[in-house]
Amino acid sequence: MFEVIPPLDRLLAEAADSRASDVHLTADQVPLMRVDGALVPMPEHPEPLTMSWLEPALSRIMPKERFAEFAESGEVDLSYSVEGVGRFRVNVYRQLGAVAVALRLIPTKVFTLDELGAPPIVRDFALKPRGLVLVTGPTGSGKSTTLTAMVDIINTMLPAHVITVEDPIEFQHTSRTALIHQREIGSDTASFAEALRRVLRQDPDVILVGELRDPESISTALSAAETGHLVLSTLHTQGATKSINRIVDAFPSHQQDQVRSQLGDTLQGIISQSLLPKAQSEGRTIATEVLVNTPAVANMIREGQVAQLYSALQAGSAIGMHTLDQDLKRLVQEGTISQHVARSYAADPSTLDDVRVKPRDFDAEAWSAQADTWQLSHGN
Repeated sequence: MFEVIPPLDRLLAEAADSRASDVHLTADQVPLMRVDGALVPMPEHPEPLTMSWLEPALSRIMPKERFAEFAESGEVDLSYSVEGVGRFRVNVYRQLGAVAVALRLIPTKVFTLDELGAPPIVRDFALKPRGLVLVTGPTGSGKSTTLTAMVDIINTMLPAHVITVEDPIEFQHTSRTALIHQREIGSDTASFAEALRRVLRQDPDVILVGELRDPESISTALSAAETGHLVLSTLHTQGATKSINRIVDAFPSHQQDQVRSQLGDTLQGIISQSLLPKAQSEGRTIATEVLVNTPAVANMIREGQVAQLYSALQAGSAIGMHTLDQDLKRLVQEGTISQHVARSYAADPSTLDDVRVKPRDFDAEAWSAQADTWQLSHGN
């Protein structure tokens, strides 16, 4: 007997076909999707969603324990899979007494660092034997996608034990060279804090923490990095220096010197990234700022001289460091992004005043093929 596709699944499939990264559903409003960073209505669904449609649709995708959590707290995180489409990271919440949901599409394939446009130094970070590596940026900047690519590099090259602690699990890895265990908050473990308290008893080589959320998770991550593990995680901060300040400021003043010392000793690097619209085509590309922990950088962190790190970023190109403004300049020169977009993200827009797009190499073969096509289309 033919099974009718559930309306929610069909809506999510249409969003995926439109290259949407997120879908927003709210009672009494039309469904919206985010495409290349902009929220737009879904053309196949011009009518507002009713509460009588939305609440049953969401209750169907929530396991009993998640539904109970939502009923008690008014919000819940979970994941949801649509066959033939992919997996979604889901947050259900209430606003003005009504139900709303944000669903983020999780890519079904691992993108390589080259495909993401990430700098080569990120691969080096993934293969470090120990220490702390942070991927930072605002919500929706591709942090999880970059971490997924880094874990895939480890999975391809190293006979390591990788344990991830995520809320929820996004990309599901299949163990190859590495052994990978993935733990989801709420179903596999009670909390980040509980999982991290016990993770060192599970013989890990690499620990991925979905997000450093509080002093306890930060402290455990630093301790794990100190004891010879590679720890990968994210922060919702923009820029390397702000990331360091966020970690230090999470602790009371009497503990901050110790945290600076731990951070100076364990940090391997920080990749801060933003997603920007491309100039000549659909889609987005990443602009990054990269900090590599050198002896000089470590000393600045220990001494609380974080403001001086910007000069180190500017002068560290030989070892893979650069500022966001330097990367924006490169992207404008390559013609990847427009100068207008670059200026809106730059810390100092004046650094882009004299940037010019580099002329592309002349491709005679491609030009000849285009000319032949033009002649045929015009009957010559």
